[in-house]
Amino acid sequence: MTDLAWVPQSCTLPTEERPLRVAEWDALFSERLISLSRPAPLRLRLDLADAPGVEEETRDLMERENGCCSFFTFEVTPGKGRVHLDIAVDPAHETVLEAIAERMSTDGEAR
Repeated sequence: MTDLAWVPQSCTLPTEERPLRVAEWDALFSERLISLSRPAPLRLRLDLADAPGVEEETRDLMERENGCCSFFTFEVTPGKGRVHLDIAVDPAHETVLEAIAERMSTDGEAR
């Protein structure tokens, strides 16, 4: 999914910076994503393989993302060998969450 049309108009990140931010998330997920689940329609749960700096990198990205897309709620929880990242949205942004899940999945399996 290279088209960024799914990015909501409420996002305040300058348009020219959006592909760079998406690339940052893509890099984190392609290197660290272990599993992806959808425990509720408005919530994703990602398990990332832990390594030095992964929790800090994840927190940095989520803080910057909240700076432009305040409709996201992120929660990072360190676990044994994993970093859990929960992403939630309000009902008006469910399609954004769906686009994120689709971006990370192929036939229901994590990348």
